[in-house]
Amino acid sequence: MIHTLEEEVNHLHAEICAGLADPKRILILYALSERPHTVTELTEYLALSQPLVSRHLKVLRERGMVAAARQGMSVEYSLADARLIEALDLLRAVLRDHLSHRAALIGALEE
Repeated sequence: MIHTLEEEVNHLHAEICAGLADPKRILILYALSERPHTVTELTEYLALSQPLVSRHLKVLRERGMVAAARQGMSVEYSLADARLIEALDLLRAVLRDHLSHRAALIGALEE
């Protein structure tokens, strides 16, 4: 039973990571961290097509990363959990440090 639970947790973890695996979805999450947006607003803000934004929102919604609320004729999307942005910022810090380390190695080779 514990093994099955561990497998399920690992699967859910992988699903969240898969939701973050596309740069456009990361941009959508950052946009939603500022304020809720409709699909039309996200389309204009990110200069992406409406079908593309809708597909990415579907992926994020299925993983519980965004919430959808009907506002009259349209649907407004919001970030489901602000900790997602904290996690993305942490990953960016790791990336920055990694790139700095690589740049230092290249600099050392050029000396």
